[in-house]
Amino acid sequence: MFVVTGGAGFIGSCLVAALNERGRYDVIVVDHLTGDDDPKKKNLAHKRYQRYYDKAEFLKLLRRDQFDFDVECILHMGACSSTTLQDAGYFEKNNYEYSCVVAQWAIKNNARLIYASSAATYGDGALGYSDDEALIPNLKPLNLYGESKQKFDEWVLSNGFADKMAGLKFFNVFGPNEYHKGDMKSVVSKAYDRVVKDGKMSLFKSYHPKYKDGEQMRDFIYVKDAVDIVMFFADNPDKNGIFNAGTGLARTWNDLAHALFSAVGRMPSIEYVEMPEILRGRYQYFTEAQMEKLRQAGYQKSFTSLEEAIKDYCGYLSNGGCW
Repeated sequence: MFVVTGGAGFIGSCLVAALNERGRYDVIVVDHLTGDDDPKKKNLAHKRYQRYYDKAEFLKLLRRDQFDFDVECILHMGACSSTTLQDAGYFEKNNYEYSCVVAQWAIKNNARLIYASSAATYGDGALGYSDDEALIPNLKPLNLYGESKQKFDEWVLSNGFADKMAGLKFFNVFGPNEYHKGDMKSVVSKAYDRVVKDGKMSLFKSYHPKYKDGEQMRDFIYVKDAVDIVMFFADNPDKNGIFNAGTGLARTWNDLAHALFSAVGRMPSIEYVEMPEILRGRYQYFTEAQMEKLRQAGYQKSFTSLEEAIKDYCGYLSNGGCW
């Protein structure tokens, strides 16, 4: 049995789709749906899985060790990913403490664990973007979300668990099934309707002298590539540690915008808008994953180019946004 936490969310539901495409329907989905009108329910509409647990119920079962099924692998994607939320207690319980319980149960029961960390742990990038585990304790995230992911990475290392599980520092993941994420949606998802309708989109101005407006850089990774990395580790339980999950190639926001305009057949028209004050002191102007460690682990597939990924994604956005 595969357990996917955050299974109705962005990356989690894409993992359920990928498992289904492999013919795996022995899937347990864990998430928190607020009711019949929760937009995340659409992510599960055409997926096959055996059971659904609310995250609170699943946590109780973990603590009591009361499952009536065998778990082969836990894909722990569930977390609050807001970079602006200021509730430290919520991050502590939902992202850190919950993850500790999942990890302890997996180790006790010899279940494979692959968990989502984040490139937000790298902060302003002053220490670079190496996933060398010896450097991880020195990282300084810029927000509470990054701090919660950093704290769990450090817990894994300090307890000697890095050789028993795989952690993935996801960079800027975008793609189908993210429509429900509100302000945390990718710029592609946010801008698509306006680009199609009005032929315009907005990007944040730069407040760093090294970067012109729209020239801030990110390592954008298509969700299908992110999912493929996760499944590589599911297929190779002897590959453990904390790894970057990006492409190794930073691109500018202007590159992304031009790729989106091209994908929908529009001439580029970009306006640069003020960045919210809460983000200005916590903004990453450059991210680029060092990917040597993942390659050395045996993952050799090439990554989808930004242009190809956006073109593929637009096919989903034009038809509801779901995989």
